[in-house]
Amino acid sequence: MPDSLIENFAPRGTDNFAFLRHIGPSAAEIRGMLAELGYGSVEELVSAALPANIVRTGQMQLGEPLSQADVTKYIRSIGGRNRRFTSMIGMGYHGTIMPPPIQRNVLENPSWYTAYTPYQAEISQGRLEVLLLFQTMVCELTGLDVANASLLDEATACAEAMAMARRVSRSRSSNFFVDEGCHPQNISVMAARAGPIGINLAIGNAEREFEPGSCFGCLFQNPDTRGTIRDLTRSVSSLRKSGAVSIVAADPLSLTLVKEPGAMGADIAVGSMQRFGVPPGFGGPHAGFIACRRKSIRELPGRIVGASVDSNGRRALRLALQTREQHIRRQKAKSNICTAQVLPAVLSCLYAVYHGPEGLASIARRVNGYAETAAEAFRKSGHEITDAPFFDTICVRVSGQQQGILEKAEEQRINLRAIGDGHIGISFDETTDLEVIQRLYRVFGARADSRSAQDQSTIPELLRRKSGFLEHPEFKMNRCEAGMTRFMRRLADKDLALDRTMIPLGSCTMKLNAAAEMAPISWPEFTDIHPFAPDDQTSGYREMIADLSEKLCEITGFDDISLQPNSGAQGEFAGLMAIRGYHKSNGDGQRNCCLIPKSAHGTNAASAQMAGMKVVEVATESDGTIDLEDFAAQADRCGEQLSATMITYPSTHGVFEDTVIEVAHITHEFGGQVYMDGANLNALLGIAKPAELGADVAHLNLHKTFCIPHGGGGPGMGPIGVKSQLVPFLPGDPLEPGSGGAVSGSRFGSASILPVSWAYILMMAGNGLRGATQIAILNGNYIAHRLREKYEICYSGNNGLVAHECIVDIRRAVEGTSLTVDDVAKRLIDNGFHPPTMSWPVPGTLMIEPTESEPKAELDRFCAAMLQIADEIADVREGRSDPEDNPLVNAPHTIEDMIDDWTHPYSRAEAFFPAGVIADAKYWPPVNRIDNVWGDRNFAGKLD
Repeated sequence: MPDSLIENFAPRGTDNFAFLRHIGPSAAEIRGMLAELGYGSVEELVSAALPANIVRTGQMQLGEPLSQADVTKYIRSIGGRNRRFTSMIGMGYHGTIMPPPIQRNVLENPSWYTAYTPYQAEISQGRLEVLLLFQTMVCELTGLDVANASLLDEATACAEAMAMARRVSRSRSSNFFVDEGCHPQNISVMAARAGPIGINLAIGNAEREFEPGSCFGCLFQNPDTRGTIRDLTRSVSSLRKSGAVSIVAADPLSLTLVKEPGAMGADIAVGSMQRFGVPPGFGGPHAGFIACRRKSIRELPGRIVGASVDSNGRRALRLALQTREQHIRRQKAKSNICTAQVLPAVLSCLYAVYHGPEGLASIARRVNGYAETAAEAFRKSGHEITDAPFFDTICVRVSGQQQGILEKAEEQRINLRAIGDGHIGISFDETTDLEVIQRLYRVFGARADSRSAQDQSTIPELLRRKSGFLEHPEFKMNRCEAGMTRFMRRLADKDLALDRTMIPLGSCTMKLNAAAEMAPISWPEFTDIHPFAPDDQTSGYREMIADLSEKLCEITGFDDISLQPNSGAQGEFAGLMAIRGYHKSNGDGQRNCCLIPKSAHGTNAASAQMAGMKVVEVATESDGTIDLEDFAAQADRCGEQLSATMITYPSTHGVFEDTVIEVAHITHEFGGQVYMDGANLNALLGIAKPAELGADVAHLNLHKTFCIPHGGGGPGMGPIGVKSQLVPFLPGDPLEPGSGGAVSGSRFGSASILPVSWAYILMMAGNGLRGATQIAILNGNYIAHRLREKYEICYSGNNGLVAHECIVDIRRAVEGTSLTVDDVAKRLIDNGFHPPTMSWPVPGTLMIEPTESEPKAELDRFCAAMLQIADEIADVREGRSDPEDNPLVNAPHTIEDMIDDWTHPYSRAEAFFPAGVIADAKYWPPVNRIDNVWGDRNFAGKLD
């Protein structure tokens, strides 16, 4: 932030400088922190931290900053340019109704949307409870044994299931069969994922062309993309006999009426929970799901919630089994999934709780009834309807009238789907009513029928579901609004989110998610748009996307950008695939080596493996920087096989390395391309541009640097910026064959949350973004400076400064005791803080990032807590505290501990009100420390 703005900004009560609301410290606090660090200005501090060879960014051309009121007005006007038609396109995206209590109390509640991934289980019991309920819901709907806590969307779930099938199949074949009845976007994403890992994708009619024994697995869609429902039992049985794996992509609403995949014998089921209360949103975010047989649980990708016990034997929940496998197994990981779609999963699960099994079945029968009523009316009017059982989608043969019918539908403000050159697909959903039916009849010249759809399924007996579902009491609770509201409040109160405390997570930037930025994501002009609606209906979205893309290019220095990747890890994969495509186009298909520092994010190695690359690890120096000598040697060994180098800048160790330019130079010298992981861009924007540091491609974590909230572990977005040579290899439209490898089910990924980042940039503009970066660096260095009083900071760069985060060495702090980094992390919960990142990238350390959003008072509160913990460690070391019974080893302390008989040698006051606690806002963790080993030995991934 230019000093003139620090010294002379308008009072915060005016809204002239909206960006100042994003910056926590006041001008006086900034001056005070600078004085303590020994610098006269933030410009001086940043210049001292940055290496001399880093190219500085000039003034970014992002326009003038807008006020919150002006941003709201402007985005509303742009959203109004989207034309909200009744979309009956289907293809896995449907109209739905989010119950107002859920929208108000969850989607628009910072207690839910500002929470972090539940790695610290003791302070995440609320969202873990809902995620366990989500897994239970998926298991019961699909008829399978175990499910994970969501995937990114249906298309990527299909791709993950394909990769999983290869791991569990007894077949040695490299072929995978995809039934042509699958949605085209699912096929497109699977095709992009199959090639790099040596899977041959065969697409055809499974009933006529599939040969048992010819593949290791097969994917069916049921209902298929034309709406036909089938009993797949015989096909599944045939697959099993040949050692192949059967996967069914299923519609969860249909599963309330239709025979479930488990009853057909399927091994894996996937799909999307979108129509359970989460609007289409021009493509997302939506919670994909995957479920499987219990025997395959350890091959299930992504996050799984399991039950365990705490130190007092009470039931407690935590992430189980594969929690951080990317960091442990790296290129051998099952997938590169680092987060999921937690907030959409929570919304979908609460939708099921709100309606209950009877309500869901009633909605399904009404949808099916409308489809049957319309089909009968069309038949009576002389139209030919595909003679096959259906749930919600009918296929009308129109021959040469297709274009004319589509035009008539547009006149009635209805979107229909053109299938081939002779059919029209019509999908009915929860929002369908008699008024929509009347308009639809006018399109086809059908006889108007004033009758409402019967609340009775017309699905043939052979295809009907025979088993119960959602039988747990949570799904049968009294669903009056008072009860639902209190249920959701009770869950939220168990968790610790950004609305209550700083979440100082290194490498996972937990900054302000401003209300003015969040508001548009629930506006119908953004939520109610189908991802495959005609372009002339989505001009508002396209204008926003074009402007956001242009601004992100200006900020990063890249020539083009793709907003399609719907997570940071997907951005990694998309960027590496662009590099792969570039080399192939130059006749360098042999280039498959990817150089990755040992300190890199684990997802880097996993993504490289997914992109068909061989991971070559590069050593790091004792100060955390890349070992240039080893890097050059490894590049030389790769030679003409060098494809890419993956780096993070500032480094994973939280410092500005001066080697980044040389690393890029060596990579280019050997013909490789440089990929930059964007995890730490919060310390770079407005100061230096990735493209000017030598990066050819980088992903931008919109859920970190650009304010999209983490939502308890998703949604996220990881768009990639590229230099000109890689532009032709950006992800393509999943509905356009040959347009390039799609990485998610819709062209713009999770488009409905893009207004958050757009609003942020509009309010911040160039000076605001630069100021945010400078204050992030100031806050990070202030904490490092304060903590050096009693802790060792592992790494520092120029002039002893860090970037925007620091790594505190707990190993040195606890020497001479049996204490661990876990004890310090859990004790911070008693102090009222979310613990920092633990044991990564260095075991036994805490990685701390305060962000620019935190005021000095919160920084001081955190430092006071850490310094008192250092004193408590010293008490144990020096014999003043019992090494087996002290505040650290017993942390966190619950309210039950407060009221139980107190037998500890330290006082209740020491236990419950240590430094940092705000007495009248005390957070009480709902459980004591959780036994992770017990949970894995006694895994239970759904409710009994």
